[in-house]
Amino acid sequence: MELTNEFRVERPVDETWIVLTDVERIAPALPGAQLQEIEGDEYRGIVKVKVGPITAQYKGKATFVEKDDVNHKAVLKAEGRDTKGQGNASAMITATLEPDGAGTNVKVHTDLTVTGKVAQFGRGIMADVSTKLLNQFVEQLETTILTGQPVHATEPVAHPGAEPAAAASADGEPTPIIRRLDHPEPEPVDLVGHAGAPVAKRLVPVLVGGLLLFLFIRRLRHRHRD
Repeated sequence: MELTNEFRVERPVDETWIVLTDVERIAPALPGAQLQEIEGDEYRGIVKVKVGPITAQYKGKATFVEKDDVNHKAVLKAEGRDTKGQGNASAMITATLEPDGAGTNVKVHTDLTVTGKVAQFGRGIMADVSTKLLNQFVEQLETTILTGQPVHATEPVAHPGAEPAAAASADGEPTPIIRRLDHPEPEPVDLVGHAGAPVAKRLVPVLVGGLLLFLFIRRLRHRHRD
């Protein structure tokens, strides 16, 4: 399914671009996400999603397919697998930044593929959820990351608790260093809670049907005993 979102931040486009393409920096503001390690240009971590009483955890990676510093366009490929083997998720995310007065307008297009339990939600519900989650991200972005002094391009700096893995090479060639991060474990994204009434309406028939089935089976058991 394809999802399109748009938001605006009150910072110049060059500053916003630097921040939004710094995955390590913005990861703590992403709902349900935890960045665990970085190897070269590959970012690895988990995303937790809750559907009613069921919590799914996707473990995966993300890499930049394109990063155009001049035209402020970035394409990020992300893919993950449910750690319990009950589904997969992959996304091609394209972000385009444009100046908007003193601020920046950001357009995000996501080509999303989901299998497993989370796939029960249709495009309309997923679009509603993605919009609400993006609003949460933007709020965190503006209140905790895009505050203070102007942002300038710098060399990556390890966050507190970051632990680089020792590089090793059997043939003497340099190997990429894996930096392991110690970011807090995220709370799962509650899809039902974010989707609200539309999901509730869809789940009510399912719950009622399940209850009726349970009562029917229970009645059959009582008859069998009698």
